[in-house]
Amino acid sequence: MGDWTEKYKPRSLDEIVGNERAIIELRKWANSWVIGKPKEKAVILSGKPGVGKTSSALALANDFGWTVIELNTSDARNAEKIKKVATVGSLNETFSDKGQFISSKHGGRKLIILDEADNLYEKPEESYKNGNDLSDKGGKKAIIETIKTTNQPIILIVNDYYGLIKGGGEALKEMCKLIKFYEPYPNLIFNFLKKITLREGKNVDPKVLQTIADRCKGDIRSALNDLQSLCLNRTQVDVKSLNVLGYRDREKEIFDALREIFKTKNIKALRDSISHLDVDPKIILLWINENIPLEYLDINDLVNGYEAISKADIFLGRTAKTQNYSLWSYSCDIMNGGVATSKTHDYTNDKYNFPTWLKERKDIKISLEIREIISKKLSKICHNSGKKSKEFFLQYFTYLFRNDINFAINMKNKLDLSEPEIKYLLGDEYKFRLKEILTSKVVVPQKTVSKEKTKEKDKKENLQQSLLDF
Repeated sequence: MGDWTEKYKPRSLDEIVGNERAIIELRKWANSWVIGKPKEKAVILSGKPGVGKTSSALALANDFGWTVIELNTSDARNAEKIKKVATVGSLNETFSDKGQFISSKHGGRKLIILDEADNLYEKPEESYKNGNDLSDKGGKKAIIETIKTTNQPIILIVNDYYGLIKGGGEALKEMCKLIKFYEPYPNLIFNFLKKITLREGKNVDPKVLQTIADRCKGDIRSALNDLQSLCLNRTQVDVKSLNVLGYRDREKEIFDALREIFKTKNIKALRDSISHLDVDPKIILLWINENIPLEYLDINDLVNGYEAISKADIFLGRTAKTQNYSLWSYSCDIMNGGVATSKTHDYTNDKYNFPTWLKERKDIKISLEIREIISKKLSKICHNSGKKSKEFFLQYFTYLFRNDINFAINMKNKLDLSEPEIKYLLGDEYKFRLKEILTSKVVVPQKTVSKEKTKEKDKKENLQQSLLDF
């Protein structure tokens, strides 16, 4: 299926959803570079995550045929790095994709993009000397010097405008043009999602699209991820499917927390960002334990990280034994700050896995819930208790469903079985029949089943007949 956020990424400013005024200002600024060198050589795109800031910058470069030089938070963006990449790139001319020199006088431009520029912290000299080279020391000063001397357009992208201009970034207020991006209206996001479903051949209930558009709060990237997760391995999406999105919000919060733990050594900032996460520490520990070997590739960092996890687990055990929940704070500080400060290297990994243990528990819980739903449907049609359906009827019903395709199609229609319920009944061994059962809408006549003399065969036949005669 591929990543829809990448597949449907805007290639032109005309494809950006919402923010028409911001797009007009951005295009006007770019045109001033075509004419010559404008007074404001850089722009700051400010707004919430997911509203289209980075997409607009890249689409602008595509529209004007500009080469892109991009720095983001995965880079160690201190003064040296910025001078090496951004400053040098801003002073020199550019080349075409084929290696031909293109003078600025003939429209040859490079677009310097510094994403999440508000995360450039001017940290104290002491932290730099102590070997904590995760800082962006002197980064804002280097950006200011780059803008002063640049021969190429520069875009700074921020979530928090005041986080950029405070401290050493005060001069950026006068040097840069500020363009604010706002949350697109839900109706615009709804129309965008509708176009995607038509292109992908998915039949999605409009209520589902409206719910996604309303709940994403202007974050188009989040809305598209939600839509893709609901459409995964299915062509029909109804309102019942929205139930799976509740946990996805919590999962996103945990992913953000993991990035904080694995990417920073600032304990105070880490505690502030983790404090709002309303998740049981035991769950957070499972996430860290699952993903630390994917992040810390240096063996010493990994050993030190596991040492912190081990100590945190000891405090969790004492909490459970004594019911003294004040010990949770010690466990949280060790698992978060301890793991964060155990690293001596910077790592570029940004993909994390769901804990295996939790996934297995979650799968079991979902299976039990589906089993309960099917049993209730059988109880209603057979006029018996739910307990009897689970303990007796369900095993024979499952056998018939897997071994008689006509019976399966009839029961799908008669019991209004959903796709997850059909998957549960088929199991892995018979999942190849899923598509045929889902796509068939006509009740296929059942073949006459000959009576067998064994008691077990009689039970299966009687169950099948009673269901079909209902």
